[in-house]
Amino acid sequence: MHIHTAHHHRRFKHQRSAFTLIEIILVLALLAILMGAAITTLNRGGLIEGAQEDRVKGDIQTISTALDAYSYSAGRYPNSEQGIGALMEKPTTAPIPDRWHRTLNEIPTDPWKQPYNYRFPATKSKNPYDIYSIGKDGQADTEDDIGNW
Repeated sequence: MHIHTAHHHRRFKHQRSAFTLIEIILVLALLAILMGAAITTLNRGGLIEGAQEDRVKGDIQTISTALDAYSYSAGRYPNSEQGIGALMEKPTTAPIPDRWHRTLNEIPTDPWKQPYNYRFPATKSKNPYDIYSIGKDGQADTEDDIGNW
């Protein structure tokens, strides 16, 4: 009888060492709540907006480099009417046509899915052109605009 009790005790101990389905669900629910709170806190702290602004600045630098390469090949920058889309086409007045190559595979959009704006000649930048995002609010000439100025 003593052997039977020890075997019964070992089996009971083995069964209790595993988590039940309810315990696992409760832990997952708690983790989901904590992650939601953390994301909300990060967003309130401006980290997400800061990352979006950094992305815009990187995109503007990439577009600026492509515009400078275009100017080198064509002997001029695209005008405002041509816009950034001109970077996808071979300049028709290129004095050095054999040196032209597409510098962008696609025209990027800002983190708010808006196209970047281009203006030549510049009105705000020290560069010959303005490149800018109208920002999160989707309105031009507001505080949240981000440009190369």
